[in-house]
Order: sequence, then C-alpha cells, then structure tokens
Amino acid sequence: MGGIAVLAQQAGYRVSGCDSNVYPPMSSQLESQGIELIEGYGVEQLDLKPDLFVIGNVVSRGNPLVEEILNRNLPYISGPQWLAQTILRDKWVLGVAGTHGKTTTSAMLAWILEYGGLAPGFLIGGVPQNFGLSARLTESPFFVIEADEYDTAFFDKRSKFVHYHPRTAILNNLEFDHADIFDDLAAIETQFHHLVRTIPGNGLIVSNGREPALDRVLQRGCWTPVERFGTEDGWRIDAGNRVSRGGNLQGMLNWELLGEHNRQNALAALAAARHAGVPVAQGLAALGEFRNVKRRMEVRGVINGITVYDDFAHHPTAIATTVEGLRHKINGARILAVLEPRSNTMKLGVMKEALPGSLKDADLVFCYAGNLDWDARGALAPLGSKAVVEKDLGALIDKIASAARAGDHILVMSNGGFGGIHEKLLNLLKK
Repeated sequence: MGGIAVLAQQAGYRVSGCDSNVYPPMSSQLESQGIELIEGYGVEQLDLKPDLFVIGNVVSRGNPLVEEILNRNLPYISGPQWLAQTILRDKWVLGVAGTHGKTTTSAMLAWILEYGGLAPGFLIGGVPQNFGLSARLTESPFFVIEADEYDTAFFDKRSKFVHYHPRTAILNNLEFDHADIFDDLAAIETQFHHLVRTIPGNGLIVSNGREPALDRVLQRGCWTPVERFGTEDGWRIDAGNRVSRGGNLQGMLNWELLGEHNRQNALAALAAARHAGVPVAQGLAALGEFRNVKRRMEVRGVINGITVYDDFAHHPTAIATTVEGLRHKINGARILAVLEPRSNTMKLGVMKEALPGSLKDADLVFCYAGNLDWDARGALAPLGSKAVVEKDLGALIDKIASAARAGDHILVMSNGGFGGIHEKLLNLLKK
C-alpha cells in the first residue's frame, strides 16, 4: 500500500494514508516522498474529504474508519483494482508470482529492464537498492509488479494478482502458505490457475520446472507459451554459474548474491526480460551490478567482529535457504539465527514442525515467542540446547549479546519490525 501511495502521488494525486505501527524502510520512504502518514484509523480522518479511499487487505470489518466509510456510502476501492484501472491498463505488465522470492525477483527484473534502457515502472514489496524506492511510475510501456496470491480486500477475496493481467508472468514456486485464508495447497493452486487464465496467448509464462504444484496448475489449462527454468532442457545454471537455455550457453553470471534460490530467481528474471526485449547477455551484465532488496541479507552493522544481518525470511523454506546461503558464504564461522515467527501462518503454528529442520545449519537459535499461542520451546526441542526461546524481547537480546563472540554472524529473520531488535542488539554489542 505504501508503494501504491507513491504511484498515486507520481500520477498527480494528493495522497495521505493511515496505518498502525509502520516501520522502516516503508515509513522512511513515505516521509521522503512527502506523503502524510497518520497513525491509527480514527474516524476524524474523514474530515480530509478525499475523493476516494483506497483500502488494503490489512483492514477488515470492525475497523472504525472502514465502518464509517460504509455507513456514509463513501467511495472506496481496493489497492489492486485501483492499480489495474489507473496505472496498469495500457501497460505491458510483467508479474512475478510465487510463494518465495517475489520481491527479489521483481527487483532483478526491473533492474535488468532499466539496464536495458526500457525505464520500467514498478511496484515491489520492498525497496530495491538499485532504485531506492519500492514504486515508480514512468512513461515506459513496461511495468514490473510483485504479484501476490494473498486476498485483495475485506470485500474482495480473490488473490491480488488476478487484477494485474500480466503479459509476461513468472511463476517462481508454489508451497502452502497463508494458512489464515487458504485451507490447503490445492486452494492456492486454484488461485494460481485463475492468474494463468488472464495471461494472453501472445504473452509468456516463465515457470519453475522443479515445482510439481506449478505443473498441476498449468495442466488445468494453459493458453500461453511456457518457458521453464531449473530443468535440463529449459533455462539452467550450472555449478560454474554458466547460464544456458535449451542446452545452448547464454553466458556467465558474475555476482555477489548468496544461495541457490537466488540463482533460480536470476534465471526467471532473465527469461522474462528477454521476452520484453532485453538480450540475455545484457541481462547477465545487469545482474552483475544488481544490489539486493533491503531486508534481504542486509548487513545492519559489524561490531567487534560480529556481523548483524536483517532478513525478511519467515516461512520455513525461506528460513532454510537463507541460513544455507549464509553458511555457504562464511563456511565454518558460527551462525546465530534469531527468529520472530510473525506471519499469520507462523502465528497459527501450522508449520512449527518444520522449524527445527529449517534451522539445522545454525549453531545457535534464538526465538522470540512473545506473540505466540503455541509452544515454541516444545517445537524447537529437536534442536536441543542450541535453541533459546524467550517471551520477553529484552531478555532475548541480552542472551544473544552474551552468546556472541568475534567472528560470529547474527542472522535476524522476521517479516516485521521485530521491536527494533537490530539497533538494540548493535548498541548492546558496543558495550
């Protein structure tokens, strides 16, 4: 919604917004753009007399401002529908969908198009460091959007991505997530097939060939050419970072990003950019200068030889790949994994049994359980003495700082602000 606010302002609208507990980098981005941000959902905001309320999916019935909008029959619309009608209508939309890697892959794709001179607009669920903004509106016909499967709004329970009508679509991967709105993986597959039904015949679907769930989605009906990545006969990257397509060498990927997941993200971005007209060689050169999204293995500071990272990982698969990527980089140095199970799915405890396995490559594990209704200590019991669970954030930070020593890497993983843990930890380590 912060990105939508930026796009609306760039399109010439006067924009204000309200939310609760907004944290960087989005809060700082809104401030830098001169967008007025109001804390909370007070009914007095109706005095602003806006022409339209654009409502995100975080608010629901019972919200005081929403209730008064409905009572007074004031005009409102969902964020995705507003985007579709106002921004995307005449664009070549490149949509990036999947359980994991949407933000990073969208940032890669936007940067490749930028490097190729196409000056795309974009809306990304994080802040790509090559651009410094999560959203941009340009005169270019190309627009890159992170295509999320979460529901649209309290009045529209379709996945957000069905509004976007991409011509080029990346299907990055597909696992069970969002247990608060989906009963099972099959329900999410149905939503992905709704997306596939909107992609034109002169478009392109770039699909992860390693994902059975995506194969099932496409088998339900597909009217668009498909290029697969991660397979021998499709887009592939080998151990030496040589990129091939259909068995034909395309070039080398030379960059600093960690992990096999990012290598696969790169393949998807290269294939989608090629469809928009950027040669693979130029795409590879662009990725050599790619700087990742904020909160994706972002180094927040180094104190006394101890490195503190911030990462957005919150699903067990994402946690596992993040820890694995850091392990590959630092070899035998110690990893202190710090986790806040904060997503709706994690709060429900649906995936708690998968947590120990996802953290197996860490040397010590620290879990904040202050907002959980399930037994985190019991769930992490298979990790034995290397797991520490605390309901008090201050006590958890103290234990992390006490355990850390020179040469350690502290990997903080959360999809929220985590109570400002990074700065608090860095300040404590200084002492």
